[in-house]
Amino acid sequence: MKRKALVIGAGLGGLATGLRLSTRGYEVTILEKHSQAGGRLNQIEQDGFTFDMGPSFFSMSYEFDELFNYCGLDNPLVYEELNPLYVVNFSNGRTYKIYKELGKLAEEFKKVEPDFEKKVIKYLDDAGKLFHDTEGLVVKKNFNSKLDYLLTLTKVPWKHSPKMFRSMWNELGRYFESRDAKVIFSLVAFFLGSTPFDTPAVYKLLNYTELKHDGYWNIKGGMYKIVEALLSELEKRGVSIHYNTEITGFNQNGTGVKGFIDKNGKVWEADLFISNSDAASFRGNVLKRDRYNTDRLDEMDWTLSPFTIYLGVKGKLDNLYHHNYLLGENFEEYASKIFKMSISPDKPYYYVNVSSKSNPDSAPEGCENIFILCPVPDLRYKKDWSDKETLADNIISDLSNRTDFDIKKNLITKRIVDPVEWENTFNLYRGSGLGMAHGLNQIGGFRPRNKDEEFKNLYYVGASTVPGTGLPIVTISSKLVTERILQDDKSVQ
Repeated sequence: MKRKALVIGAGLGGLATGLRLSTRGYEVTILEKHSQAGGRLNQIEQDGFTFDMGPSFFSMSYEFDELFNYCGLDNPLVYEELNPLYVVNFSNGRTYKIYKELGKLAEEFKKVEPDFEKKVIKYLDDAGKLFHDTEGLVVKKNFNSKLDYLLTLTKVPWKHSPKMFRSMWNELGRYFESRDAKVIFSLVAFFLGSTPFDTPAVYKLLNYTELKHDGYWNIKGGMYKIVEALLSELEKRGVSIHYNTEITGFNQNGTGVKGFIDKNGKVWEADLFISNSDAASFRGNVLKRDRYNTDRLDEMDWTLSPFTIYLGVKGKLDNLYHHNYLLGENFEEYASKIFKMSISPDKPYYYVNVSSKSNPDSAPEGCENIFILCPVPDLRYKKDWSDKETLADNIISDLSNRTDFDIKKNLITKRIVDPVEWENTFNLYRGSGLGMAHGLNQIGGFRPRNKDEEFKNLYYVGASTVPGTGLPIVTISSKLVTERILQDDKSVQ
């Protein structure tokens, strides 16, 4: 008889784990609080426009190849490489196109950074060595304890250790003189939901993945094609997914979980369970662990909250690319203070994705879809978002001025999703966009483990367990938890 696995959460981690387990002979059922699958990797359809709700690009594309190969499938996704990777627009009019070709990239910085190409080659060479010295040893490995993790770190070449204790910003200052170069290459810290002043320099390896190792990719037809591809294969394998089903409690059976209870009182039983909800808050809110009670969760470091705006406009924005960053001139002050303030920023920094540049079908003919993400304080610091329309208008006006395109005059549709809605829709703790942050005390073996401390048949997958956040990293997380399950459950081998 097949072993039964219940996956709680149909985000990328939950779907990928369900697919891997079905490949290994498990009978899989998936529960999802929201009305459709995908978690943050979701989409919004409104008035003829289709928007990527959250992630709008990815790196390490080979991790999706690995997932489908593991499951005996040809990868159905069609990748579209982005080049320029993105464009950075400062408020004083300075604009930089970030190319993978280092010669073209050097042309962008020739006025502000002497010998840029020589410097960036040296920087990326060091970042590349760090990436390859740690990817298999640390990133793609399960740890059985903090001691196991610390012992593993001793195998990493000692030359990388200072980067554990320097910030991204300080590391960049060792290679580049110009403020613009340091600001632009520190933006990868925001992909982790943090700032370059709070992110360890080890994450310079993300600059290597974007500029040299793999680049950035979009999916033909939109990012939600990833979810649709997984759902299609899960359906073929008889995996059932139950939507609008929120887990609120559980039944214990000795040292294991017997079943989880949804908000309507229904008990869902299985042989083993995998939570794709936040690994820390699930332990506190559902399992009622004192170690993860609200006070202790609030003391942890969480990633920034997303404030997102989805706009459909008539006309074409010739001054925007697929990916764009719009920044001000007070980067250090802004990044170090704004995310712990209780007010909305007057002059916000924000990211703009115009996916209709790559996927014309996402907008009606002659129109563009605009996705704006402004990182803001989480709900510990700013609880009241009654001013969301004011902040949105502020951002839209700024974008209109910078692109010389009157968005309000050409607006067809608009939707705003503030941190409160992000929290309520996807169970994001305090509206934290990417779960737990990636400081030294919350990475590797110091993140919540992917196997429960008390229940022998409960596991975790997703951004807040190992190895961390990001689409390819969560895909790796699904592999790690599957390996953990198979190791524990010898009956299926």
